[in-house]
Amino acid sequence: MKLAIVTAYPPSKVTLNEYAFHLVKHFRQKTEISELILLTDMDAAGVEINFEEQGCKVTVQPCWRFNSYSNVISVMKAVRQTTPDAILFNLQFMKFGDQKVPAALGLLLPLFCVLRKIPTIVLLHNILEQVDLQSAGFTKNKFLKKVYNFIGTSLTKLILQADIVAVTINKYVDILEKKYNADNVILIPHGTFEIPEKPMYNIPKGPLKVMTFGKFGTYKKVEILIEAVEKVRSRTDADIEIVIAGTDNPNVPGYLKSIKEKYAHVPQVTFTGYVAEEEVPTIFGESAMVVFPYTATTGSSGVLHQAGSYGKAVVMPDIGDLSMLIKDEGYQGEFFNPKSSDSLADAIEKIVRYPLYRIELGKANYKAATAYPMRRITEMYVAAFKKIGKHKVTDFQKANSVFITKKSS
Repeated sequence: MKLAIVTAYPPSKVTLNEYAFHLVKHFRQKTEISELILLTDMDAAGVEINFEEQGCKVTVQPCWRFNSYSNVISVMKAVRQTTPDAILFNLQFMKFGDQKVPAALGLLLPLFCVLRKIPTIVLLHNILEQVDLQSAGFTKNKFLKKVYNFIGTSLTKLILQADIVAVTINKYVDILEKKYNADNVILIPHGTFEIPEKPMYNIPKGPLKVMTFGKFGTYKKVEILIEAVEKVRSRTDADIEIVIAGTDNPNVPGYLKSIKEKYAHVPQVTFTGYVAEEEVPTIFGESAMVVFPYTATTGSSGVLHQAGSYGKAVVMPDIGDLSMLIKDEGYQGEFFNPKSSDSLADAIEKIVRYPLYRIELGKANYKAATAYPMRRITEMYVAAFKKIGKHKVTDFQKANSVFITKKSS
């Protein structure tokens, strides 16, 4: 099978690029796949696909731009040129832009592929029904919320025209089936990127690193983290370093720069900037805990899965998709009220004071992470494509049989 994946890919900074990296790494080792075609954004132009493991041929064809109005035309042109046997879309609602029209137009692509009779799966990382539009930075206006919800419902209906829509959280399946009467939605968990055979539960000597990882400025804000750690420092004699790993959310440029200026007086605050894939193991490995200073969620958390794979304790709000991951996949953590720095300080302090508890949480999260390695996740996608292929053959045979019968009569 020649499989195309429409996605962002490193070094692109467009969302879900890291997830695509790990999908590709494991898809290319599947014997059922003869070639992978990456239909990427233009920022991935010139990327070299180098993995230590042997695998199938990988072709990179940059063919779309973030916020471009012509992505439907350019991507479908690339599809015609590369002639894939099947196609996977690695999507969330703002995949093709943070402007409304190009973002919406890009989400028409799965429908066009279905119309061309190409077996099509959409991996949908979030659904609008589970997004707090205000907390996530979309809008506070009640009328605009209704507009967004109407547009989101309409786009979801179009996305559901794909042969299969895969979602990463079980509740998403329930919502899509009940609200849209969909019968083509399946659960394929997010999966865990890298799983060390023996995670290091003991941390390096030196300051305890309290780390947060992501794109900040909308529903992920670090003020509460810095203020909470300051409170823990005042209550204990712990040597704590705050590590803010990542960049601004594209919708809030300059956010982290403003944080640096606002908290310039606070010691031991490290801003790493963009973290390259090869640096991720070090960032997580050196951390005592991973904190999620979120006020909302917009899908399954890749950072939580990464924290689990490195055997890390986590501190997080018991909200939205994080709550569902805890229930569905068995992750554990210390919880806090996302509106209270005192609550976050209490949660961090408990892990700081009790190293055995930190290790206990890390072991539980490692166990949860190992249940769904990316190797298993890609096997589930291959099985889903095979299922589509059988159905399409059956449909063709039925149609052909009817045609022959009519012709004979």
